[in-house]
Amino acid sequence: MDSIDNAPEEKARGVTIAIAHVEYETETRHYAHVDCPGHADYIKNMITGAAQMDGAVLVVSAPDGPMPQTREHILLARQVEVPRILVALNKVDMMDDEELLELVELEIRDLLNRYDFPGDDTPIVRVSGLKALEGDPEYEQSVINLVDAMDEWIPIPPRATELPFLMPIEDVFGIKGRGTVVTGRVERGTIKVGEPVEIIRFGDTRATVATGLEMFHKQLDETVAGDAVGVLLRGVDRDEVERGQVLVKPGSMRPYTKAKAEVYVLSRDEGGRHTPFFSGYKPQFYIRTSDITGSIGLPEGVEMVMPGDNVQMDIELMSPVPLESGMRFRHPGGRPHRGVRRDNRGDGLAWQERTPISDRSSPCSAATAGNVTTRP
Repeated sequence: MDSIDNAPEEKARGVTIAIAHVEYETETRHYAHVDCPGHADYIKNMITGAAQMDGAVLVVSAPDGPMPQTREHILLARQVEVPRILVALNKVDMMDDEELLELVELEIRDLLNRYDFPGDDTPIVRVSGLKALEGDPEYEQSVINLVDAMDEWIPIPPRATELPFLMPIEDVFGIKGRGTVVTGRVERGTIKVGEPVEIIRFGDTRATVATGLEMFHKQLDETVAGDAVGVLLRGVDRDEVERGQVLVKPGSMRPYTKAKAEVYVLSRDEGGRHTPFFSGYKPQFYIRTSDITGSIGLPEGVEMVMPGDNVQMDIELMSPVPLESGMRFRHPGGRPHRGVRRDNRGDGLAWQERTPISDRSSPCSAATAGNVTTRP
């Protein structure tokens, strides 16, 4: 747990700024825990963490109740399709009034219901992190109760181990005498030590070999989908790779700058936009771990898009990134509520592959949103 809030600025401000990874085990599971920023100033950093989650523990201060960023965290979890949330109601040792605690719990459940999580059934576990760390037996047990609730409430996700290897790069480190290590969560597939890999960068690709694998300071021979790992790359300098790029099986993906997307724009009541936007609007797009500026083009006859609208749009990114038909993206506009999400009809957000950077004259392939199909 030493890596959580361990940076000097985090200690000085008393808040989480960067995401941190820790591991622990229960009798039935092994958890790779991602500690995400809760403070509104660092909501952008949370997006990377949330995009990796199979489940989430929402920490709410009992004396303060849900804060404005609490709603943003829940909305972001919905946008990136975190399947289950449970709640750690913290600092309950500071609350003597049972009725006030029940009111805070009711407010949390209402908030979860508002964003299509099963708030009425969601476990809310009363804890005190400080008292547990001080060795208070009652609150030590409350943390055990929280982990038990995680085992029961968060489903074991299916892993796409049969698909080609893909790992979005979250961070990069240079290790003196050994080389460059990239870290991230394996999105799909498997990889073994000694196998060739390809870095898809912002405009080109770089072939290399995975000469080492490590997860929580343990050396591995193989890693699979769902693992949070570090990959040691042969012959790659630190400045040749950066966050937002992806590590893939050679030849399995290509970078693109142009795409089509089916988008639902969150309304003001849903925590989204207050104003319309027009063709030429240039927001930021969060695609896996990358943060890319892009230009939006609206269909002929559509002059503007209002909050609450469903629309198909053309997107042109300033830098090429690896895209696939049917993949999802987020446009938080700096805050997660200024974004896009799956709409209530089940339609999704889909990239439509168009002319790749490496072959501008090749024909396009197409996909519809939601259930992806191709056509000539």
